[in-house]
Amino acid sequence: MREEILAGYSRDRRDLSALLQGATPADLDRRSKGRRWTNEELLFHMVFGYMVVRALLPLVHVASRLPRPVGRAFAAVLNAGTGPFDVVNYWGSRAAARVYDRRRMSRKLDKTITALSRRLERESSHEEQRLAAVLREAPLYASICV
Repeated sequence: MREEILAGYSRDRRDLSALLQGATPADLDRRSKGRRWTNEELLFHMVFGYMVVRALLPLVHVASRLPRPVGRAFAAVLNAGTGPFDVVNYWGSRAAARVYDRRRMSRKLDKTITALSRRLERESSHEEQRLAAVLREAPLYASICV
């Protein structure tokens, strides 16, 4: 699991860099297909997902230590908050893309992935299994972490 995650991190870094290098300003300013974001905002949304994962990891660690029934109830509360989360996620990505624009988002992704990779390297296999169990219980976690 760890190797797959690290490989995904590397792939996302390369993909973002390639997309940003290959896109013209007009490409990035154009509305993305099927979304309300511009292409630049959509690319930042990917970076934002990594930022959210990094911020929520302590919460996931706590949830992984809760007794199973309590953990399930906690996951249900989080899943009930999906609607408000979606609104904040949409508007937050639009606003933050102005700060972490095409010139800065790649560096932000690199720094965030570097921190996540270091943390993953420190995890024991037992801790990794507990975190995977929490992610299976809470679809909101899973959608954030993918």
